[in-house]
Amino acid sequence: MNIDAFDFSTIDLLRERLCLDFVNTISNHSQPGEDHLRTYADLVSWGHYTGVINDREAQQLLEIAVRQPAEAATVLHQGIAVREALFQIMLAIADQETPAADALATFNHALGQAAGHMRIVPAGDGFEWDWSDSDDDLKRILWPAVWSAAELIMSDDRRFLRKCGGCDWLFLDTSRNHSRRWCDMKTCGNRAKAHRHYMRTRTKHDEA
Repeated sequence: MNIDAFDFSTIDLLRERLCLDFVNTISNHSQPGEDHLRTYADLVSWGHYTGVINDREAQQLLEIAVRQPAEAATVLHQGIAVREALFQIMLAIADQETPAADALATFNHALGQAAGHMRIVPAGDGFEWDWSDSDDDLKRILWPAVWSAAELIMSDDRRFLRKCGGCDWLFLDTSRNHSRRWCDMKTCGNRAKAHRHYMRTRTKHDEA
């Protein structure tokens, strides 16, 4: 399905946890110009790329957003607020600090909304969470990410939360000795290596 919005396949989201892929929709949280969520269609594009919604659901939400532009803009604003709250919470956890109360309040409010729409439905030999009773709710695209964040924060895996040394992306350091420094060695890691090489070369040149 073609969506006139940001193509998230171009930034290689890490696919470690859905909530991290949501938080990582911006490369630098102090630079709004690096935000990939600029319109509600961008939010739909993210949800479609990460599998939160399928083709039919994405098209339905886009059509509703066209009919209800003010509501769509409000949902986008709320989504960004939740994303920023999650970034602050997870960064505090990574730094072994206590998250700010206002960030927790924003997240808990979103979590309460998400929980109110969750349903357990049969899936194969077991069951899974489902949100299909709210297909026409513009906010439903946020709920799986919020629930994913709650599961991560409440799990032991939160100990492995790290911030990339080259950008603001968060990741889970599950390496053997927990020494991973970059969201992706091919991008931030190589960029850091190139910068260190440049600085060493410049220092030698200045000392010559």
